Amino acid sequence: MPENVNVKICGLTDPADVPAALLAGARTLGFVFFEKSPRHLSLEAAAHMTEAVPDGICKVALTVNADDAALDALLAAVPFLDMLQLHGSESPARVAEVKARYGLPVMKAVGVADRADLAVLNDYVTVADQLLIDAKPPKDAVLPGGNGLAFDWRLIAGRRWPKPWMLAGGLNADNVGEAIALTGARQVDVSSSVESAPGVKDAERIRAFCEAALK
Repeated sequence: MPENVNVKICGLTDPADVPAALLAGARTLGFVFFEKSPRHLSLEAAAHMTEAVPDGICKVALTVNADDAALDALLAAVPFLDMLQLHGSESPARVAEVKARYGLPVMKAVGVADRADLAVLNDYVTVADQLLIDAKPPKDAVLPGGNGLAFDWRLIAGRRWPKPWMLAGGLNADNVGEAIALTGARQVDVSSSVESAPGVKDAERIRAFCEAALK
């Protein structure tokens, strides 16, 4: 299994989630700004939570097809962010625009269900700073991610891209070790499986996930 795996705990909603994630060994924290999500944060709450995160921990804002006005407001109210995660249907051109306008690294999420979806990754690898390879949501899904679904990891076994990439989608404490071993992922993202209810993170589940990913 690769050493020094970076664990991202996404969708933190309570100030207590921050120390729980850090004590478990996570080095990246995700904050969701998408009103349809049970993990959606107000700008005021996000500012309070991100201000408390120590230096050296990456703070990521997840947005979905946000326009410039929404991103302007987000970054004005929450100035402690380190990265923008674009989790909607943003085009490669939009990714480049966001990166140029805000001067922050951009992670683009790409949903994968079958081999044909892998070609889309090549469209983004030249403009995004990182890729997040996630399970493609069902056609009737309200959320573009955080649905607890996995894709066939064999699709990306042995594949590499010229930018850092993170594995997401259906990961939990029972399967993350297998996922890392099979794909060679050096970064993993988790949200729903470390919750006791939608949007409610559970410190023990976070600890178990990080322990499994980092062992």
